[in-house]
Amino acid sequence: MSLETADWRRRVFALYESVRAQDDPAQAHKVWQTGRDELLKTHPASPVEEPSTYGGPEIGAYRPELRFDVAIDNDVEPVRWEVPSATDGVIPFSRIGVVHLPDVGDLDVWWLESYGGGLFVPVKDALAGKLTYGGGRYLIDTVKGADLGGDFRAGRLVIDLNFAYNPSCAYSARWTCPLAPKTNTVAVELPVGELTPQP
Repeated sequence: MSLETADWRRRVFALYESVRAQDDPAQAHKVWQTGRDELLKTHPASPVEEPSTYGGPEIGAYRPELRFDVAIDNDVEPVRWEVPSATDGVIPFSRIGVVHLPDVGDLDVWWLESYGGGLFVPVKDALAGKLTYGGGRYLIDTVKGADLGGDFRAGRLVIDLNFAYNPSCAYSARWTCPLAPKTNTVAVELPVGELTPQP
């Protein structure tokens, strides 16, 4: 399973590299959708319980107004967030800033304090528990390759809500996932990205 998981991550990194190489965000979204669909349905490390019978994720139609290239506002008080897990002990995060998304809301940007580190931006919207996963979805998780771009040295991130995807625990109780905290919850409906997993 370890090598299968390593291969899964390698493929996710490659998928997002292909996404960032596209000039047209809508085309990038198609590349992502096709790649994610294939991984979930065919890869031996897929979090889906029965990949062979899984029809693939439902993905909302691309909405260009939900893509943002934004500066990380780092004028925030430091906050530590610790997530207990069944397999990895406590997963520690530190808030390094916030992104302000017009007509959507604010999302905290977290830094994973475990080995290797990484940026992490989850989101939970008003459709959580209905059309979107109840615990929220992930937008950025650089330690696992989910990185849409942005000039990190200039403190900027690409946040494209159309690429919101379900954490592994949405597919199987075998997984423990950090779920979106209150500060990463927005009051608007986001019927884009990966929607509630269907059996």
